[in-house]
Amino acid sequence: MSPHIRRVSLSVLTAVTILAAAAFAPTARTSSDVVPAASRKAAPALSLKDAAGKRHQLSNYMGRVVLLDFWATWCTGCKLEIPWFVEFQKKYESEGLSAIGVAVDEEGWRTVKKYLAEHPITYPIVLGDFDVLEKTFGLPASLPVTLLIDRQGRIALTHPGVVERDKFEADIQALLAERRR
Repeated sequence: MSPHIRRVSLSVLTAVTILAAAAFAPTARTSSDVVPAASRKAAPALSLKDAAGKRHQLSNYMGRVVLLDFWATWCTGCKLEIPWFVEFQKKYESEGLSAIGVAVDEEGWRTVKKYLAEHPITYPIVLGDFDVLEKTFGLPASLPVTLLIDRQGRIALTHPGVVERDKFEADIQALLAERRR
């Protein structure tokens, strides 16, 4: 191999290595998107049933931080996030976190139950629809959408799209710590 080709090859290899390292480097953590406590608005009343017919109302979760996840069985981003939410629920339940999944599949429980049988979720799943997102919460009908609701029942964070796992966990920790302040 000629010296020129070797130099070009090394330059290309170096550039590819730098680009690959940049792609996998941790992103800088931006400031939290959690709304300051004084500016938070009350979460709307929400009452939906799980597969067993048990009604879950947001008002029953007062005093806890609620991770409210709108998802569907066909949503790729939702499938990515749900294992994180299961982990958060397990890790922070004793500190006051409660996760609730709102499935919005048009086919209803028939599709959702089949999915849950294959992919168990350890927190309550209720059935909703896109009207809950649009009319009740005033949010666009796109998935995934995840909200964090503080211990006083106020919306502290609305996150459309796939959450950034570590940042979202930090936001959960910040809301859980508010009680200790």
